[in-house]
Amino acid sequence: MPHIHEKIDFTVEVFVVHNNKVLLRKHDKLKIWLSVGGHIELDEDPNQAAVREVKEEVGLDIKLFEKAPFQFKEDVEYKELIASRFLNRHRINSNHEHITLVYFAKSNTNQIKQSGMELSEECKWFSKEELDDPTYGIRENIIFYAKKALDELTD
Repeated sequence: MPHIHEKIDFTVEVFVVHNNKVLLRKHDKLKIWLSVGGHIELDEDPNQAAVREVKEEVGLDIKLFEKAPFQFKEDVEYKELIASRFLNRHRINSNHEHITLVYFAKSNTNQIKQSGMELSEECKWFSKEELDDPTYGIRENIIFYAKKALDELTD
């Protein structure tokens, strides 16, 4: 997707949990383990972007996690969104940054179906113990979010 602005974009990342494991995807360009996610497009809200990105990248239907759900009567002008669990800002290169909304979600299956456009070298469902395995080289922030997702979404 093209950038919305040359200096900064809004993105989503989703930590998907199924059967006490969390899904991580090896980034095709950076070759590091990350959650599933991508840019929020101009015609969608962050919740829609999170669901779309997971479907596009790994073929999963998900339910976003709500910490404290509440509902107002929705109309054409107002829609209550599921809040992200975390929010961060990080540099992509010397000229561009992302503000990322971090979501947690559940899937009813662990059967990944990657599309031709969104192929990854590797996708893996990690247990909490595997996240700490240094051979994977998972970044500290990804381990933190993944463990939080497991803590909050494990039955």
